[in-house]
Amino acid sequence: MTEEEFDAFYATAFPRLTGQLYAFTGDHGEAQDVVQEAFVRAWDRRREFLADGAPEAWIRTVATRLAVSRWRRARRWLELVRHTPPSDHAPGPGPERTALITALRTLPEAQRMAIVLHHLYDLSVEQVASETGAPVGTVKARLSRGRTALARVLSEESADSVGSARPLDSAGVPGKGEREDDRVR
Repeated sequence: MTEEEFDAFYATAFPRLTGQLYAFTGDHGEAQDVVQEAFVRAWDRRREFLADGAPEAWIRTVATRLAVSRWRRARRWLELVRHTPPSDHAPGPGPERTALITALRTLPEAQRMAIVLHHLYDLSVEQVASETGAPVGTVKARLSRGRTALARVLSEESADSVGSARPLDSAGVPGKGEREDDRVR
């Protein structure tokens, strides 16, 4: 079959074969896919097709086999999914991680970037400097200021969340508390 003959054959046979495979699969899109795949495979063999050699039957057979193969693959996948227990739900971040992320968001971007790269990604100060394009001394200053700010924010959050950890004055109201020997009671 020449390319022109194959094109003419395709134009006449594709709708008919799609209808037949639609009746077999029950899914028009699936029928079009398998018939198209069968024609792609036939394209490589177009010279072997004879006009009287029933090329439409060959394409119908290939398309039917492709549809059955897809159906079997889908059935195997479904069986696998049914027999595989669902994975345990991954727990969300703990309160410490949430507090750290919230505290990091309060820092200026340059300090936050230095803290994250150095402490969470384990980069050296020199690597952080290279990554951010800042001098080493600037990175050291950002790390120092960022750690100080983080400590302040995190200690405020822990004091707020504990509530009773704040010392009480003699009236029982949170305040300075009573001092004795430089210790808060």
